[in-house]
Amino acid sequence: MGKVSLFIYVTIALLLLLLLSKSPNKPHSNRRHRRLKVRSSFNFRPTHHEPVPFDPLVADIERRREDRQWEKQYIEHAHHELSHNHDAAPGEEAQPEWEDFMNAEDYLNDEEKFNVTDRLVLLFPKIDVNPADGYINEDELTDWNMQQAERDVMHRTQREMETHDKNKDGFVSFAEYEPPTWVHNNSFGYDMGWWKEEHFNASDADGDGLLNLTEFNDFLHPADTKNPKLILWLSKEEVRERDSDRDGKVNFKEFFHGLFDLVRNYDDEGHNSSHPSDDTMDAPARQLFGQLDKDGDGYLSDVELLPIIGKLHPSERYYAKQQADYIISQADTDKDGRLTLLEMIENPYVFYSAIFTDEDDDDYIYHDEFR
Repeated sequence: MGKVSLFIYVTIALLLLLLLSKSPNKPHSNRRHRRLKVRSSFNFRPTHHEPVPFDPLVADIERRREDRQWEKQYIEHAHHELSHNHDAAPGEEAQPEWEDFMNAEDYLNDEEKFNVTDRLVLLFPKIDVNPADGYINEDELTDWNMQQAERDVMHRTQREMETHDKNKDGFVSFAEYEPPTWVHNNSFGYDMGWWKEEHFNASDADGDGLLNLTEFNDFLHPADTKNPKLILWLSKEEVRERDSDRDGKVNFKEFFHGLFDLVRNYDDEGHNSSHPSDDTMDAPARQLFGQLDKDGDGYLSDVELLPIIGKLHPSERYYAKQQADYIISQADTDKDGRLTLLEMIENPYVFYSAIFTDEDDDDYIYHDEFR
């Protein structure tokens, strides 16, 4: 059955390509001059959520480049810690990063080696799976984005674990873990407890004093955890951060100026650009506050914040859905809420805009949509 479906997809794709090549109106033929770009630098300090590449092949190229830059940074840091002289660190003599960077871009822009249309034809049946009906809906595209995001996240977690697992036993102890340099220089993470023992212990689901790969991944990315201890820790951190009068709980004023905005932005999925006044939002804020304040004491505890913690710390699925919604809004020509293979072929750079920049055409850049 799978082979029959693949044959049908390939046949349809070939017919579409033939029609497009014969068509006198080629509205997108002038887009090929735009150059696909690979990111030239990577920010290892978390500042905002970036969209993941749509194409796994592109994602793999970026992961390799990111690994090289991370290794270089790590080697330089380790060398600095071990030596006080200014000799070059081992392996620094030959640095082919720029050459590799240019080779990657040349590869992506060589139509014989990397043809965007062919890639979309190949990827379409991998996304159109539930159901395999010749259309890609929001759920299917969200699931696809999630797969790419999870692969990226786990790759970075494994890389971090190899660094911190000093005795190479497959686990990370609190003594082995050292916070990133930026944490020490920024009170945002360190003073709040993000890198302290309470966070570590909450991530330790089985309570053995060590973090395995899954637990370490939760430690680094608590918003995606299913561990109840870590979810409660996130709630405690929210109380700690918002509790301006230091009474150990959140009153309405502290809730309204900060937490409620995050909840509202989550519910709007970032698409509402209006900024209502405090007066218009007071009533809905008080309504939500009352729903959360189960004991009716006029304050919110860490436990009472649990129902909205997923909105205060959006998961990867939230961002995957945002990215799916944006892509569909840009490529869904007939506005039926789903994508056909033809619509994807006619709007190729919507899917590759995460790696595409063109100062003259902002329509194909969606980095800012997900910040």
